[in-house]
Amino acid sequence: MPSFFNHLRGGRDALLHGRASDESSPPDSKSSEQGKIIAQDQTVEPAILEGNVDNYTTSESRRQIGWISAVFLIFNRMVGTGIFATPSEILSLSGSVGLALFMWVVGMLICFAGMLVYMEFGTGIPRNGGEKNYLEYVYRKPKFLVTAMYAGYVVLLGWAGSNSVIFGEYILNAAQVEVNRWNQRGIGLACITTAFLIHGLALNWGLRLQNFLGIVKLLILALIIISGFVALGGHLQIEKPDNFSNAFAGTTGSAYGVVTALYNVIWSYIGYSNANYALSETKDAVRTLKKAAPAAIILVSILYMLVNIAYFAAVPKADIVSSGRILAASFFHNMFGPRAERVLSVFVALSAFGNVLSVIFSQGRLVQEIGREGILPFSKLWASNKPRNAPFMGLFEHWLVSVIIMLAPPPGDAYNFLLNVISYPLAVVNVFVAGGLIHLYLRPFSIHRNPTTWAPPFRATLPIAIFFLLSNIYLVVAPFVPPSAGQNVYEHLPYYLHCVVGIGILLAGAVYWSIWAIILPRIGGYDLIRESKVMDDGWTRNVFARRPKTL
Repeated sequence: MPSFFNHLRGGRDALLHGRASDESSPPDSKSSEQGKIIAQDQTVEPAILEGNVDNYTTSESRRQIGWISAVFLIFNRMVGTGIFATPSEILSLSGSVGLALFMWVVGMLICFAGMLVYMEFGTGIPRNGGEKNYLEYVYRKPKFLVTAMYAGYVVLLGWAGSNSVIFGEYILNAAQVEVNRWNQRGIGLACITTAFLIHGLALNWGLRLQNFLGIVKLLILALIIISGFVALGGHLQIEKPDNFSNAFAGTTGSAYGVVTALYNVIWSYIGYSNANYALSETKDAVRTLKKAAPAAIILVSILYMLVNIAYFAAVPKADIVSSGRILAASFFHNMFGPRAERVLSVFVALSAFGNVLSVIFSQGRLVQEIGREGILPFSKLWASNKPRNAPFMGLFEHWLVSVIIMLAPPPGDAYNFLLNVISYPLAVVNVFVAGGLIHLYLRPFSIHRNPTTWAPPFRATLPIAIFFLLSNIYLVVAPFVPPSAGQNVYEHLPYYLHCVVGIGILLAGAVYWSIWAIILPRIGGYDLIRESKVMDDGWTRNVFARRPKTL
């Protein structure tokens, strides 16, 4: 296991694990178990910093996410453009319809395990920040190291860029305009900029738009599923395919094919943790998360399986394998004729836009939480809720990085490399999240010799945590398996390069930490002392002061 497990420490685990206050709480309510409102528009939430229970103050007026919005936060993050194209590659790599469907079942089980792990951490530490909080809770030594490493992952990667570009591609296809590098990325720039401004300046409208696009996605997938049942009855524009009579015919014996197919399926389910990033803005956070996360995952899992069956019902196996990113277009062509392909392009573009809205919403809040920790330059700026009671600057940082990733690299290997390097570090992070939960299960804790336990309102259970750990170790290791001839994801670059660079981004945070927290204090003869301050908007942030060392 990675060396961080050497830094696990017992003790200091008194967790205030009850529900965060919601909008229905009386203004004068106080509870050491659930957080407390200390002013009409302030909420103090539980936070564990350096072994102490610390006040984590947010704004009660920001609690605008109900369980429906939480469901669509997860749903929109998971359902982007992958389900319209990924089944083609998965079938190609697995070789048979039966194995491809089995891969989707395995991916669903791993997704459920991840959801349960994040539900335990989210109900135990119900505040904005997701993995950042969970890693800080477990990996306490050396101080601030895990936060700095996670900060490198958050601030240097532009998750929202890829689907913004895909949005541009499908809009141009719908308009029957030839796609080139600049018109595609120009429309992608408009897409991500719109998402940024909506969430930064009109929080309520951003949530409403996310919910609306989630409903649109749901209707699109329902249309595909219903059409699939029609296809099973033989009502097609082409001769009915025969993909189910010998479902496992052609199953590949290629280890690389199976490994890569499963890898693609698992990544199609990524997004189960998206509601965890905004729990400080969620009404009755614990109860909402316990309802919304399972509802979203069950919904997505059912839809994914039925959509795959619909594809196999309407498109011949050979056409699926050769269709690549236009699999859904082939489906609509076979069901409704050639004109339906343009309509599908609009549908997929809307799905991509919904994903961009969901991604930038959560990533902007992660940047804000990193800013509130005080370890980055200009932390006060990134922690701000100005000008419209939303993390505008956190959203701006993610917008800027995403735009650079979209516009700077040329087409080909460089661009594909940047897209691949964005997702890989998440698997590394999840290895430590799962390992941390296992540690909490297996090791007793105490704070200043007072024995306490990790006792959140929801338990994933040890077997689930182990299963999730093993699945993410698989995601970390699998991309290093050498590809078969002609299957390298790059034309000229090493197939494993994005993995090495992804790990390097996390290590870059460790280098920053060593300079900021170790080298400079030794040279300057001072200690870093962290203090919590309340900003003008009522939210707390941490400030580091330099205290001269005493002889």
